Amino acid sequence: MPRIFSVFIFLLFVGTYAVAQEDIEWLTWEQALAKQRVEKKKILVDVYTQWCSWCKKMDQRTYKQPNIKGRINEEFYAVRFDAEQKEDIVFNNKIYSFVKGFGKKGYHELAQEIMNGRMSYPTTVFIDEDLNVIQPIPGFQGAITFQMILDYFSGNHYTDIPWHKYEQNYPGNNTSPVSIQPKVQPVRNN
Repeated sequence: MPRIFSVFIFLLFVGTYAVAQEDIEWLTWEQALAKQRVEKKKILVDVYTQWCSWCKKMDQRTYKQPNIKGRINEEFYAVRFDAEQKEDIVFNNKIYSFVKGFGKKGYHELAQEIMNGRMSYPTTVFIDEDLNVIQPIPGFQGAITFQMILDYFSGNHYTDIPWHKYEQNYPGNNTSPVSIQPKVQPVRNN
């Protein structure tokens, strides 16, 4: 009997450790849209660039947190999107392309579209189940703030509660007010 108990404890520990080590399942646009056709979920888009130091900090400090990883994997299809990628993307039956800028830099039209023309990195964009942009959230977000933001959008609170009221009444919120103040104005991508 003690041996069976020991094996059970070991398996419980290994299972818990494996769940804690699970990473966010980052998808390409094509993969997310294919999954969206099978099971509708909101899409979370991490818009970044290769040279963005705050993007790397958000990867390490926010996206690595177990509660953040679990919530994203459960509630969203997560897309990591390089705003300077050169490949075309088909989204909502429209082809988006790279636009060359000065020198080697440029931007992707889809990044500009879903970020409402505000090219700031990192930006997290939330897209609803019907592929309409709900809200882009620019800038680095720490884990505590990002958990509130995930809850706000995954729970559909954005449809009827202004951010500042949601934030004030968030369970266990002992932090100072967050300055993201999203203006929730759905954007139709038709």
